[in-house]
Amino acid sequence: MNEALSVVYRELVRRHESGERTLFLSLDSMAYLTEQAELAGATGVSARTNAGESVNEPTDRVEKPTRSVGLPVEMGVPAPPKLHLEEGDRLSQLDQLRQIALNDPWCLSQVKKKKKVVFGTGSVEARIFFCGEAPGAEEETEGVPFVGPAGQLLTRIINAMGLSREEVYIANIMTYRPPMESEVGNRAPTEEEMRYCLPYLLAQLELVDPLVVVALGRTAVDGLLGVDRKRKITHFRGNWQRFEKWDLMPTFHPSYLLRNDGLAVKRQVWEDMLAVMERVGMVVSDKQRGFFLK
Repeated sequence: MNEALSVVYRELVRRHESGERTLFLSLDSMAYLTEQAELAGATGVSARTNAGESVNEPTDRVEKPTRSVGLPVEMGVPAPPKLHLEEGDRLSQLDQLRQIALNDPWCLSQVKKKKKVVFGTGSVEARIFFCGEAPGAEEETEGVPFVGPAGQLLTRIINAMGLSREEVYIANIMTYRPPMESEVGNRAPTEEEMRYCLPYLLAQLELVDPLVVVALGRTAVDGLLGVDRKRKITHFRGNWQRFEKWDLMPTFHPSYLLRNDGLAVKRQVWEDMLAVMERVGMVVSDKQRGFFLK
């Protein structure tokens, strides 16, 4: 076998046996490996390692992976899934959709070992649908959206509106945390990643059919309305938009409030929530109208 491919194969086996499920390669690396594979095929080199092991047919010593090796974003994300739900009421169809999403091969390939794909949660009768960007570390551990510090703040905002998390619906543009080489921090999803996950979000929206969608942060807005490099969430928030057949209210992500703990920013978000409450026909008390005023 071509020596370069033999080395790669042995390294992949080693990483798989150590529990690794995601591999990141640069464009240059992919181009080199593709060239070597084409060269091996053109020269009739047998697809065997130096130890006589088949590249395409793992020996009994190599356990077949339960999840496909994560493809790097640079290689391109697959085409978005085409979803089909069996007949049933909204609750049963939502459960079908959840099972499909949680077992999506591509999403699973992007999730690290012992982490989870994250599906939406809440009431299928919800009038308000909160849409975030992508799961974070806490979310992919528990498999539930908005359970970290930003999620706890969102819960307090919902409670201040006179609602509970069980009365609204909460989901993300992404069903998985965009993979990174580092275990620390998060990165914004690419357009391709958001496009892949969008059918799952749209299906949830169709089943819940809320009166208002609240887009939490610029990434959520970009995922719904399309990426616009000139769009500034500081100017865009608070202005009603239209997404498909739903009224859309863009506002700051709760994590932005955690980083900017000023009264003025809190009031901006609260004014957005007051507008949402009025749009869905909720009664707003004088006390609620006075929150975060100087």
